[in-house]
Amino acid sequence: MARRTTSIIDHLLGWGKIMLPHSSICYYPPQFILRDPIVSGVKKAFKEGCEVAVIAYTIRNQRELAAQLGKDDGKYLEDMKKHFKSAIEKEIDKQDMIILHDYYNDSLSLFMRVDHDRHCISEIDSKMKKILLEVQSKLFIEYSSVKPVFDTGYIFIDKSIGSVQEAVLKAHQQAFAMAEKRIKSDFNEMVYEVNKIISQKSIKLLAQPIIDVATKEIRAWEMLTRGPEGTGLESPLQLFSVARQTGMLYDLEMIVLAKTLEQIASTGCRHEIFINFTPITLGNYRFVQDLKKMMQGYTSILPGQITFEVTERDSIEGIENFIYNIKVLRAMGFKIAVDDTGAGYASLNTISEIMPDVIKIDRSVIQNIDKNSVKESMLKGLLLVAKEAGSLVVAEGIESAEEASVLSRNKVDLAQGYFYARPGLLKSRLASV
Repeated sequence: MARRTTSIIDHLLGWGKIMLPHSSICYYPPQFILRDPIVSGVKKAFKEGCEVAVIAYTIRNQRELAAQLGKDDGKYLEDMKKHFKSAIEKEIDKQDMIILHDYYNDSLSLFMRVDHDRHCISEIDSKMKKILLEVQSKLFIEYSSVKPVFDTGYIFIDKSIGSVQEAVLKAHQQAFAMAEKRIKSDFNEMVYEVNKIISQKSIKLLAQPIIDVATKEIRAWEMLTRGPEGTGLESPLQLFSVARQTGMLYDLEMIVLAKTLEQIASTGCRHEIFINFTPITLGNYRFVQDLKKMMQGYTSILPGQITFEVTERDSIEGIENFIYNIKVLRAMGFKIAVDDTGAGYASLNTISEIMPDVIKIDRSVIQNIDKNSVKESMLKGLLLVAKEAGSLVVAEGIESAEEASVLSRNKVDLAQGYFYARPGLLKSRLASV
């Protein structure tokens, strides 16, 4: 009788969770609930203008572990889930946490809000690895005789799918396909789609002007990539994350370079052009040679017109050819910019290593800088760093006259953002103004 009473109480407590706020059920919510915390969390993120990443963790050798652990298998899985919860709480801001779910015994799904102003692909990669390393180290201390083999993958939920519930389900399947690299699966479909984009060069380039803060004249353009319109890969975040996980990032970024050179030539653009590249691509042993071949077809374009913008918050450490390639590019006459300055250690470390021609100050420093004296002090500090490095400064993400006025009084060189102009097509009459 006592056992039955306990069971009823546990059952009622489980049902009681359906009345709790989202923050109280974001870790391992019950399977059967009146409202779906995933769908509601995703809708809220979309409403706030953010993306949602679905990150999959799965144990490849689950059967082998179960055989080794025997009756301790259940406890092992419970401990694993506890350690994932602890690691995620440490690595992911509370505001970005949507759901950690345990749909299956051998896998977990993490739904995370991604803010364009604060996150990038390499940062998501880094967080995934840190979470996994912490879980593995804790499991090793408690269960040193067994060794789990984890697979991880992630995808961004496609906003173009009408039903959020359907979009969540598809993204969940794709994330696990990425993790498991399954044959004849969604993974192969995504490989096929990215291959098709690369082979057909079916990307669209938009240009956003970079403005001289003092004169308000256009000094340069930054090229921004979009995938095929109306598809799940239209978003650059989705496109480049899939390319990265399927081993096609270099090919995609070289298509961006080829299309940029085509547009410069066809529009007769005389301004400087900024092109985003990850350190992984800039450090590729093929990059300089491939660049030289491309440039041979565009004799009217001088290297000094092109600025390679080191984007993403990847650390350059361990990328064997990166520093060498940067030196070669400089010797050829190309310019180098460092993106996301002020957003973390990696960008500041990159500045000290390569002494760039241009430093781009991250939107996180600029946002509401007119209302925040600490941020203005940070800006002044970064301007001193730039002066020491001999670099021009571009402030990114200016959205108001008040933010722009702070740049003026601090004598920032250049700026870009919606306050000045939204991205558009690079047209002949604009490119040569």
